[in-house]
Amino acid sequence: MSVKGLIIVDVQKDFCPGGALPAAEGNDIIPVINKLIKKFDFIVASKDWHPAETVHFEKWPVHCVRGSNGAKFHKQLNVENINEVALKGTGNTDDGYSAFEATNIDVNYWLKKNNITDVYVCGIATEYCVKATAMDAHKAGFKTYVFTDAIAAVEAKPGDTEKALEEMSDEGIQLITRKSL
Repeated sequence: MSVKGLIIVDVQKDFCPGGALPAAEGNDIIPVINKLIKKFDFIVASKDWHPAETVHFEKWPVHCVRGSNGAKFHKQLNVENINEVALKGTGNTDDGYSAFEATNIDVNYWLKKNNITDVYVCGIATEYCVKATAMDAHKAGFKTYVFTDAIAAVEAKPGDTEKALEEMSDEGIQLITRKSL
């Protein structure tokens, strides 16, 4: 029997329009994610939780600094049914792209403790944190799915999104839409 878990990746203010490192479609995916949340009993949501000074900001604009307004979940995200929040990128030298790199909880352990067999991933940013989380779920042995209608890309370089989707598909991660659940 399969047990499904949802990982919501970085649906934070700084990654949505008006934020420090926005995905153009960041606001658009929130209603879809809110519908998905209702279909899962086990939900982990990750957050970038960077210190004020980190080497990560040599590559990216300052964003999601722990405790800041930009690090909060988007106000329209339904957070009531989230079981765990995984904080990542918390050190001065780590990027923390994957939810599996969280420093406050062991996401892999938590999923296995709850007998999760199938991991579904949605959130921001497709070509970085969503991809890294999905790849780590797959490597950890979970049957892994990514909702293509519930992800948004920062698209730092043109074509990054398509490349990321292709890489995930090539690894055996299934790309699906909310309606196929």
